[in-house]
Amino acid sequence: MALLICILAFIALLLVVFEEVIHVNKAKSTLFIGTLCWLLAYLFPMHGATSVSITHELNENLLEIATLWLFLMAAMTFVAYLNSKGFISNLVQRFLPDRMSERKFMFLIGAFAFIFSSFADNVTATLVSVAVIVSLDIPTRQRLKYATLIIFAVNSGGVSLITGDVTTLMIFLEGKVSIGNLLLLIFPSLTAVFVLACLLSRNLTGELIFSREIKPIERNDKIIAGIFLLTIFTTLFFNAAFQIPPVLTFLFGLSCMFLVAQYLVRKTDQSVLNYIREIEFDTLLFFLGVLLIVGMLKEIGTLKNLTLIYQVMDTSLANYLLGMLSALLDNVPLTAALLKAEIEMNLSNWLALTYATGVGGSMLVIGSAAGIIAMSKVNELNFISYLSMFGYLLVAYSVGYWLSYYLTTFILS
Repeated sequence: MALLICILAFIALLLVVFEEVIHVNKAKSTLFIGTLCWLLAYLFPMHGATSVSITHELNENLLEIATLWLFLMAAMTFVAYLNSKGFISNLVQRFLPDRMSERKFMFLIGAFAFIFSSFADNVTATLVSVAVIVSLDIPTRQRLKYATLIIFAVNSGGVSLITGDVTTLMIFLEGKVSIGNLLLLIFPSLTAVFVLACLLSRNLTGELIFSREIKPIERNDKIIAGIFLLTIFTTLFFNAAFQIPPVLTFLFGLSCMFLVAQYLVRKTDQSVLNYIREIEFDTLLFFLGVLLIVGMLKEIGTLKNLTLIYQVMDTSLANYLLGMLSALLDNVPLTAALLKAEIEMNLSNWLALTYATGVGGSMLVIGSAAGIIAMSKVNELNFISYLSMFGYLLVAYSVGYWLSYYLTTFILS
């Protein structure tokens, strides 16, 4: 039975990797296999396990999943509201000048994608950033460079805040790092984006002209955006000062948003609860399926094999390579597997792993949600064209990873 579950997990991995080829949403395949594994555990108990013990193990896994789910649901609801109202796109238009040098724009779009992805989900940050470059009349190679920087910057921006990247949130919820620790990753991550922008902006000497359509931002949307930002900073402060679980503070912020929005739109027939329906539930279902699979692999002892790589090489090097591996294997199941394997590492290595799993997927265009989204929106971007940027990406990733490792080691020692 253990062998059958391992085979099913491997099939699930293949279905995720080849999602774009077989056209089967990864949420459907992982949820099917994840629930199937646990049903088999009940029907054919292993190692003398009883239904009571299996239920206990399942409940522990569901508690972890529920915590992650509820946090992501709250954050995504805020973003869904602001995005549907056009608040985010209007805000971007206000920051764009009438004209700018190509080289300066390279750094501007990288900084914007980095900052925006720290607070919003990667999908929204990518869509907004890519929309800007798609509207430009520029050569194919140049647009490819901008798209490459956006993908890397979006993935880099999320690693230092629990609101920015799901793998960062997963590592935080396991108690491996604190919010204060994660802030140490801001400088290495931003430095890596700067390095990549420098490499990609070589030979850019022209000037860009932007067509802007600035629309007024409604007062109601400004208030909701303020509640969102206040919720983020309150969540970070309350956890650092009082160890209050982030999910509780974020759900409280969401409830405040619901009440305030209900008052603001009281003269209309629209219910603010409708914005929950605009959440990308396929993403949440994918996380559910993956964590169910990984949870079962832990229960049958398979994940202990992951520790072998740490026995044959230095921990920092193993984390560096696993980060690059996340470009082939989805970083969510990889991170979940590493956490369930209960690998012993010091704080500097956990922070370095946080950076590696968050940014390593940028090495290939299929390695992250940002890459998949950008590939669907930018005609010039595909697996081969993005692969031509691999050298630049490897340099930037390496700079960010090793800087994060040595900097945190120095500060925390």
